[in-house]
Amino acid sequence: MSIASAINTTKSILSNTATQTATVSTNTSNTNTEDYNRRTAVTTTNPYSGATTVKLERTEDAALLKQTLSAIADDAGQQALLKGLVSLDAAMGGSESSATPSQYLAALVESLDTYATSPSDVTLAAAAVAAAGDLANSLNQQTSAVQGLRVQADSEISTTVDKLNQLLKDFEKVNDKVKEKISRGEDANDALDTREGLVKQISEIVGVTSTVRDGNDMVLYTSGGITLFETVPREVTFDASAALDATTSGNPVYIDGVSLASGKGSSTSASGSLQALLQLRDEVYPTYQDQLDEIARVTMSVFAELDGAGDEIAGLFTTKDGSTVDFNNPDIVSGLAGLITVDSDAQADPTKLRDGNISGVKQNTENAAGFSKLLYGYLAGFEETVDFDGDAGTTTRATLLAYSTDSVGWVQEYRSNASSAAESTSAMQMRAKEAYANATGVNLDEELILLLDIEQSYKAATKLLSTIDEMLSSLMQAAS
Repeated sequence: MSIASAINTTKSILSNTATQTATVSTNTSNTNTEDYNRRTAVTTTNPYSGATTVKLERTEDAALLKQTLSAIADDAGQQALLKGLVSLDAAMGGSESSATPSQYLAALVESLDTYATSPSDVTLAAAAVAAAGDLANSLNQQTSAVQGLRVQADSEISTTVDKLNQLLKDFEKVNDKVKEKISRGEDANDALDTREGLVKQISEIVGVTSTVRDGNDMVLYTSGGITLFETVPREVTFDASAALDATTSGNPVYIDGVSLASGKGSSTSASGSLQALLQLRDEVYPTYQDQLDEIARVTMSVFAELDGAGDEIAGLFTTKDGSTVDFNNPDIVSGLAGLITVDSDAQADPTKLRDGNISGVKQNTENAAGFSKLLYGYLAGFEETVDFDGDAGTTTRATLLAYSTDSVGWVQEYRSNASSAAESTSAMQMRAKEAYANATGVNLDEELILLLDIEQSYKAATKLLSTIDEMLSSLMQAAS
């Protein structure tokens, strides 16, 4: 080896060790930095200068990244669904379901039973009518709570859509930066880290799949195949509703002109939080509302009275707006639970409940103080098996008391199953992130071992440099 060749080799080693040391230092300082992928100084050799660092390579694992994005989306959807169900459970009165109609139906039955044993007692009559009022208030309040939750979900959808649009705009800027740096032959690793971090944030809102084209240009699709980003962001649109009630539906979310489907089931099919919010607003909350409406309909039927033609009409319970309800057919009357109320005549004269002339023809024709036939008939109505609309999501044939209990059970089972599923998706997300971090992240032990190898290279270079210095000194002395 000539002296000139030795000098070039030494310079190359020192340059390489400087680059490698800087890379290890950068890796080490980012050990706990989220969305940072490990860098490796890639070297090549040539016969003139030996090993030369040609680029800093970013560690990647496409398969594990795909799995991680899927796990993030699944968990975000499941957690959003569970959060909404917990809110519904709280509106129902928590673990005791103390605000649900089932509690007040039971109290009404008890009051009626007491009144039926002493039908001449006006105080007991007033207590029974008051219990009916409590039931009506419960149905009204549960309806208000459910519709409030729907409006809240609708508002969250609007906020989430705005966030998604902003993330897509940010993604466009970073994606353009990646393409620009790569086309110029510059280091694009920081931009690639930022872009990957944005993809992870987007996947929390809507499930994402990606394709990388020439020049490292990335295209994004939803897990359902709708284009999210291709060169430019695709528009995500949503018109929020100022108010919702049991008779109105929320507006859909459109991505690139295609309606986004909502999630399904307690172990939700939602990929990302947006589909889960749609599921809450359009499926979960409305289904419980339908059950409330069915409870209200059958309650009106139980306390129906007879008009002059012998037909059943609303008795103790009527509607706030005076609308007529077909309460004998097993069809959901949307919003009825929010309209049901105790007739004002019954509140003014509770004994009309006993006599059957709140709205109908008086049945106690002899004005007997001990008349209890209708009261026992109402009690029997609570025990009668009747038909319910199957679209309400629970049993189609049961007693009123059993149906109200089943309604509570439906919500609790939905929440329980969603909670179990959330534990699974959370564990999957943690494992997926951990596996991806192990494959692409920084391992401090590995960096320290590499640093020792770099130190040995540096020592070899300094030894070679010292030898060259001695050779040049000997040569100069011989020449003089």
